Amino acid sequence: MKILNWTSFLFIATAMFMGSCGRQERSEAVQFAKVLTEEQVTFVSANTTERDFVNSARAWCGGITTNGAGRGVELDQNAAVAAELGKSVVAISSQLSEVRQAINRQSLTGQYPRDVRAELTDQLTKRQRMLQEMRVLFEQSAPQFLEYKQNKAYVGDTYPDGVAKLDALLRTYSPPTDAVGAALTALQTKYRLGKEL
Repeated sequence: MKILNWTSFLFIATAMFMGSCGRQERSEAVQFAKVLTEEQVTFVSANTTERDFVNSARAWCGGITTNGAGRGVELDQNAAVAAELGKSVVAISSQLSEVRQAINRQSLTGQYPRDVRAELTDQLTKRQRMLQEMRVLFEQSAPQFLEYKQNKAYVGDTYPDGVAKLDALLRTYSPPTDAVGAALTALQTKYRLGKEL
């Protein structure tokens, strides 16, 4: 009889422990989902800004690769545009950094919430690297336009190497997906979240 009681006690203790672990993981998932909901506005804004930015940058690069960098005032304008586009990239990346910092501040011990966060962080990191590459190319191109202006032999038909690289990068660019929304949906589905948010 003692063995049966001891076995029953172990079973009940194990069940209680497993239940409390599940509750903690669900609680973490609820808090994480709330953060994602709050950050979704910033993320959607970054996506919209990035799409508009890429459309503008594609048009600018396409015009230059087709017609050359121009001469005189055109070179000044292209240098200014390259500098402004570089600043726009920094602004978009800053918005993504805010989102990434907010999700990384969450203390998560449950495996599933950690996996969701890791996937989201990975996507944000890849996107920021691509934006960083664009920023560098814009910043390298801006002074090259001004160097052309100083070159008496320059006739306006070529353009900086950075613009060619940017053009190639922008041609292969894929619009950002709603990674935050996907992470939120994954948590809502797994933990059946609704009113908690």
